[in-house]
Amino acid sequence: MSVSLIELHKITKRFERPPLAPIEVLSDISLTVRSEEILAILGPSGSGKSTLLRIMAGLITPSSGEVLSAGRRLDGINNGVAMVFQTFAIFPWLTVLENVELGLINSSLTAEERRKRALEMIDMIGLDGFEGAYPKELSGGMRQRVGFARALAVHPEILLMDEPFSGLDVLTAENLRRDLLDLWREKRIPTKAIVVVTHNIEEAVYLSDRIVILQRNPGRVVADITNHAAGLDKRDPRFVSMVDSVYGVLTTREAKAESVASARRYVPMAPVGAMTGLVELLRDLGSRADLPNVAHELLLEYDDLLPLVEAAEILGFARVGRGDVELTRVGEEFADANVLERKEIFKRQALSNVPQFQAIIKVLKSKRDRRMPKEFFVELMEQHVSPAEAEHRVDTLIDWGRYAEILYYDEDSGLIYLEDSEDRK
Repeated sequence: MSVSLIELHKITKRFERPPLAPIEVLSDISLTVRSEEILAILGPSGSGKSTLLRIMAGLITPSSGEVLSAGRRLDGINNGVAMVFQTFAIFPWLTVLENVELGLINSSLTAEERRKRALEMIDMIGLDGFEGAYPKELSGGMRQRVGFARALAVHPEILLMDEPFSGLDVLTAENLRRDLLDLWREKRIPTKAIVVVTHNIEEAVYLSDRIVILQRNPGRVVADITNHAAGLDKRDPRFVSMVDSVYGVLTTREAKAESVASARRYVPMAPVGAMTGLVELLRDLGSRADLPNVAHELLLEYDDLLPLVEAAEILGFARVGRGDVELTRVGEEFADANVLERKEIFKRQALSNVPQFQAIIKVLKSKRDRRMPKEFFVELMEQHVSPAEAEHRVDTLIDWGRYAEILYYDEDSGLIYLEDSEDRK
């Protein structure tokens, strides 16, 4: 019978940035990690997945709310968990055995017991024979296996994994996922539960017994789904159906309400060329398609596809619902137009649907020389988002504006400006 290992109650996390307003990364998060399960936390970039994982580990303190570990309020580091990170996080000057033993250095085990346990984990994770090798001698997949072995050597109650497969090539990641799931099902992994953070929908469906879906700006739980398709072949209809269902949750208007509102305020980071390619593909597919199929056609993961879909939706080129995306009449008009006609359609839709352009034009027209440093607009955006995100979003506005000839940008001077013909309008 499963029991609660970690409980999160109404967790909110804000990062202070004086004198700027704080950024709220997580809002009112409540969820439970149970024994005998693999839990996937799925969501796009900006949904606070990694922050949530670090709160479970006690590495970050929530701004409000309560974390219970084994029924007790967590105060400081959670000694019942171990983490595997996206980067390999192993020491290049230590051998495989020494890296794995390092996780036990503060344990009560004797040196002989530490070595025995480390060797057991190395053997279990498939690195037997490489005990004396240094990281430079190992492939990326093997280095990540060292990270798994070191985390598991401490026999944690819960193994926390922060996108552990994202730095690997497709085939290596697939092999490591399969091995991990096999070890879990064979009850060879010395842990009571696993929590994996991912933005890869197929990975979440393949690995987990339960999928918690977050939306962003700030991160909120929008679904908690029991998954019966774990470990199935990706061509199995049950697997396909579950992937489609998760896409549906992530893209329904209800689940995206806050994200879409935010996207209208801050354009998604979607280059014009990529968004145009999406519209063209949809037209070729009959103006309507299943989002998982679109992702496969474009060789994109959900995290990369979502901004393109949001951009098309904001501009009025597409509508999304229940895991499907469909071109609007304007979207079809854009797809069928020639190069110059497309620019005019894009300009019309951008000026109508992206209020930031009107604001930028108003600022530029207020200046005698019709010019302003890009940094001015980045700093304005930083009032609401992180500096890195502000930079990316202003770059997207510049990309869209230049394409539509709404505004112009000089890379050397860093100035955004209007041309004389634009000034007279």
